[in-house]
Amino acid sequence: MTRTLVNVPKTARRGDVVEIRAMIAHPMETGYRNGPDGAAIPRRIIHRFTCTYGGEEVFAADFHPAVGANPYVAFSTVAIESSTLTFTWIEDGGAVHAATAEIAVD
Repeated sequence: MTRTLVNVPKTARRGDVVEIRAMIAHPMETGYRNGPDGAAIPRRIIHRFTCTYGGEEVFAADFHPAVGANPYVAFSTVAIESSTLTFTWIEDGGAVHAATAEIAVD
């Protein structure tokens, strides 16, 4: 299982701009390198990241082979309601890695 780290404020006031940070431990192998045996290492990258807040997409990014290992993303959103933020990383081949975090808005 791939390790994900997300940082979301536990609480916020309605209308506050909050910073969201997410990282996934992933090798982001481009497919251009050779392994110790001389054979090409297959491409394996995260190509899409999305974050939904209360079921609505608030941030998305497309990654390409030039992105380094363990991609880190930081962005801001407006706290509108207490809800769940869902983070989704989609890898070549269709593998999906996900994490969630709660935010309480008063």
